[in-house]
Amino acid sequence: QVQLVESGGGLVQPGGSLRLSCAASGFTLDYFAIGWFRQAPGKGREGVSCISTSDGILYYADSVKGRFTISRDNAKNTVYLLMNSLKPEDTAVYYCATTYGTPRYPEDPTMYDYWGQGTQVTVSS
Repeated sequence: QVQLVESGGGLVQPGGSLRLSCAASGFTLDYFAIGWFRQAPGKGREGVSCISTSDGILYYADSVKGRFTISRDNAKNTVYLLMNSLKPEDTAVYYCATTYGTPRYPEDPTMYDYWGQGTQVTVSS
């Protein structure tokens, strides 16, 4: 059974950092891509970043380039999203999702088959 569990969200001041984790079970990351998405209240789900074992880092949203870093630890079957220089507009529920192989449009949530339950990130003073 494929399962993704996000953790690491919380409340942080502007300029602060958080590291989100996406722990996978029921499959190995070797043949799958993992994407991070976020959804703010009243807005659609936005692609943040994506990584695959075969092709490396596939995507960063323009709004997070230079501030967020995606990485994976295949031994732990976990993907991370390090978020630095956080801004209030980064406030959202963050989700990880997975699909087999390399998604043609990694920023498109419809490319993914399995989703985690989400973790809340709030950036506020």
